[in-house]
Amino acid sequence: MSYIEPAPIKDSENPFESMMSRFEMASNTLGLDEEIYNVLKTPAKQVVVSLPITMDDGSIRVFEGYRVIHSNILGPSKGGVRFDMAVNLDEVKALAAWMTWKCAVVDIPYGGAKGGVKCNPREMSPGEIERLVRAYTLSMIEIFGPDRDIPAPDMGSGPREMAWMMDEFSRAQGTTTNAVVTGKPLVLGGSLGRVEATGRGVMVSALAAMEKLQINPYQATCAVQGFGNVGSYAALLLEERGLKVTAISDISGAYYNKEGINIADAIRYRDSHDGRLEGFEQAESIPQEDLLTLEVDVLVPAAMEDVINVENAEKIKAKLIVEGANGPTSAKADAIINKNGIMVAPDILANAGGVTVSYFEWVQNRLGYKWTGERVNRRSDRIMKDAFEKVYQTSLEYKVPMRISAYIVAIDKVAKTYKWRGGF
Repeated sequence: MSYIEPAPIKDSENPFESMMSRFEMASNTLGLDEEIYNVLKTPAKQVVVSLPITMDDGSIRVFEGYRVIHSNILGPSKGGVRFDMAVNLDEVKALAAWMTWKCAVVDIPYGGAKGGVKCNPREMSPGEIERLVRAYTLSMIEIFGPDRDIPAPDMGSGPREMAWMMDEFSRAQGTTTNAVVTGKPLVLGGSLGRVEATGRGVMVSALAAMEKLQINPYQATCAVQGFGNVGSYAALLLEERGLKVTAISDISGAYYNKEGINIADAIRYRDSHDGRLEGFEQAESIPQEDLLTLEVDVLVPAAMEDVINVENAEKIKAKLIVEGANGPTSAKADAIINKNGIMVAPDILANAGGVTVSYFEWVQNRLGYKWTGERVNRRSDRIMKDAFEKVYQTSLEYKVPMRISAYIVAIDKVAKTYKWRGGF
């Protein structure tokens, strides 16, 4: 079957439109039945709630919260909860669908979901955030559950928020339910290896792709955009495996050193400077947008959506893009990247290490047994390598780019499961 160009996108800045464009292309290439296409393109459930919260000054503010369950065909739905001013229903719908494909592509028994609350946690006290998290959890008490829907951390949330979420859900149920959320602190049933899991998956995907492209890691250069949890661990682990990381960036700017940046030093600097790289002296400051177009072998966008777009895609010189972020390449930019022969390890494959280890955390909670960090890493590395190989072979079989191949693998798995389970 030949490669089919996507339908024109109505709005390239809309992540849901971008996701649907790739979904349609993969469905056409796969020859998906119209009935299953209609089932898979529509979220199974969308919940919007109002959350009145008493602020520290005694005033009451009403926040809007969301939870979208895209699919529960493969198993309970899984996905993060973000606390950010940019949260909106379209974004949450896109991210929920991405979670469905991400779980399917690495072959773990979860559907996809995503949640969020429109707020600015940086302007809120810990007490205000705790009240908001607990109110959100109570409003979703019929949605969440270890066999129904399992939240996790995302932008603006972390182990602390997951602890509050688990506690509030457990109080409502009258029994401690560790497995209702993942990304918890270790003492509450969190998993070893979870913090670095997404960055580790990016590293495994990058090395697997470099092997196919015959790029020697010990002679390769790399630029990493975004130096949060995913970007910093990806950079550190790639450096440990021989790559020279010549550029990194965060919200404060981009930093370049052609001789290579010592990533452990950069992490220490960030952690001792309020989480920012500003003033980091081992590298010169360059414009943010220049990082994406540097002369490097490997580019890792690990920040926001749509950073690679029609404005800059033509200027990208990397041989390989490994997507640490969700949706860092706009759908319109895909055609340019493909035309220029750049291999992409797409987001739903490359950053699935996080949800893989979240799955391991859930399994350990259900077993009431803890694995060693070594076992977690060994098993997640194997899953990521197997998933990469399957996507790569599918791309050769269908003669499509890796991104469309990843969607084909995912959609095919969900569609076959749906057929066996049967609809109404």
